[in-house]
Amino acid sequence: MNEDDLIKRAQQELREANDFDPRDPLFGLSRDDMRGPKMSRRATLRLLAAGGALTMAQVLPGLRPTPAMAAAHGGGELRAAWGGVSEIVTLDPARINQVLQFQIASNVLSGLMHINNELVAEGDLAESWGVSEDGLVYTVKLREGVTFHNGDAFDADDVLYTFARSSDPEQSIHSRVIANVAALDKLNDLEVRFTLKQPQASFLTKALERASGRAMTIVSRGAIEEMGLSQSGLTPVGTGPFKIVEHKLGGSVILEKFENYFDPERPKLDRIVITPVDGTEPLAAAIEAGDVDYIGGNPVPGELVDRFNANSDLTVDIKPAPGFQSIWINPWRDVMKVEDFNKPLEELKQENGFKVRLALAKALHRDLFVQQALFGNGVPAYGSINAAMGFYYDETLAETSEQAYDPEGAQALLAEAGYPGGEGFPTLKLQTTPNTRRAGLVVANIYKQVLGITVEVDPKEFSVGIEEFNKMDFDLRLGGSGGDYDPDDGLVDWMQTSSKFNGPTRDKEMYPFGFWSEAESDALVDQQAATADPAARRDLVQKANKITSDKVCCGFLYHPVDILVHSSKVNVPTQSRIPGLHDFDRITLS
Repeated sequence: MNEDDLIKRAQQELREANDFDPRDPLFGLSRDDMRGPKMSRRATLRLLAAGGALTMAQVLPGLRPTPAMAAAHGGGELRAAWGGVSEIVTLDPARINQVLQFQIASNVLSGLMHINNELVAEGDLAESWGVSEDGLVYTVKLREGVTFHNGDAFDADDVLYTFARSSDPEQSIHSRVIANVAALDKLNDLEVRFTLKQPQASFLTKALERASGRAMTIVSRGAIEEMGLSQSGLTPVGTGPFKIVEHKLGGSVILEKFENYFDPERPKLDRIVITPVDGTEPLAAAIEAGDVDYIGGNPVPGELVDRFNANSDLTVDIKPAPGFQSIWINPWRDVMKVEDFNKPLEELKQENGFKVRLALAKALHRDLFVQQALFGNGVPAYGSINAAMGFYYDETLAETSEQAYDPEGAQALLAEAGYPGGEGFPTLKLQTTPNTRRAGLVVANIYKQVLGITVEVDPKEFSVGIEEFNKMDFDLRLGGSGGDYDPDDGLVDWMQTSSKFNGPTRDKEMYPFGFWSEAESDALVDQQAATADPAARRDLVQKANKITSDKVCCGFLYHPVDILVHSSKVNVPTQSRIPGLHDFDRITLS
């Protein structure tokens, strides 16, 4: 099938998938079509369309033939650099707060579901599942004969234990992910039933997914009780394709093949050594010298892409990435202070602190930033909803947002706040990681040129910086999210007063909320999470996204691309190329 035929076929499948009555999008699909473990392509595309997430990006991969892995073989050791970090702090899914952590944990710990390369949830420890007609009851049949790395058998009690642990906000930072579950019942040793409070469009792809969701990433009760929380956080015991044989803070994470994995065809590799590498040049030197074969972790710095592309020993694969990056603006710093975002926008615009925030957002020349800092490898952002989320993405936000680039407007706002031409404005510190220091310098230069203010770039090792961010101990921070496959990832996790990343360890008496709190957007985010109709959900998502943009939750900067760099001897099959993740179980060496 040539390229023209592929596109025609994909367009036809898109039309057929979207040809349904919005009042009853599942009409024409039988109950058997809806069940797992693997739905037909027709049913999958219809469900994606009904959920509002079907795009050409999901249709085309399934039509293309999977390339053969010439001269590939099983076994061997893969040496991976985990970029932009000096240590892997935890791999406990209840405490994971960084993409680079769940990228590793997803190879060790299984979930009931897992996302595939078309961003569709499919069974992992769930062998099959059924859904009630009202969308409130999910009955899940578990895989038989699955064992944990320590030899313990996996059954329904492990699902209940994980649910109880993850439901407790004292134990898990992801408790809100499963807050819509009214009850979880054990039907027998290999069958459980989830009863939801309200229909939830993202239940399979968010609540039960092993990587980005994390709440129902299955953990071993026996291992936690035996090792304790600290050690089990470093070396968690799961049922995944690889087991951890060594991990010390500041050192490498060493994975070995789990011989009793439920799929006897996986994993292919015998061993993976994952080494934290902080800094741009050390990362480049490691892979160019052949010390490592593969780069994971934080995004590959944009300035290295052309250099890696020119190296015939390396493979560079670039795809759209599900995530967003921002300049976070601390609302508790005097010069940009906003104690209440619940006022009407025009009223907020009368406050000096909000004028400064809006000026900082309007001054961001995003197109220039993408070219200078990312070498064109990014998309200007105005909200947390990225294009990989299908029709939830609002292409008009670039023109309608209060954050649209407007240098004259930004200068006027700063002058109205009492700082004409930046005169008298205090020096602000912009927190970055060592890997994003260069990007921070581009931002600082933009602010200098547009507003006449001085921003000092302050690189910090990732775990140190995120700790200060969580405590609200920063002026500005360059950072954001990855692995955002559903609107809940961009909204529930970040854009609500009670979001898990919204100043979770701050002094709550000193700071009543973290970086953002707004009642109307809180309510809209709750509504969209429980709305099954795709058109209605899109409306709610885009309204919430617009409020966070207009009222400057942060200065949205860009949506990244997913840049995978590895040695040419590493074979990454299509199934394993999931933006935002690193699935090692099918990778081979040649």
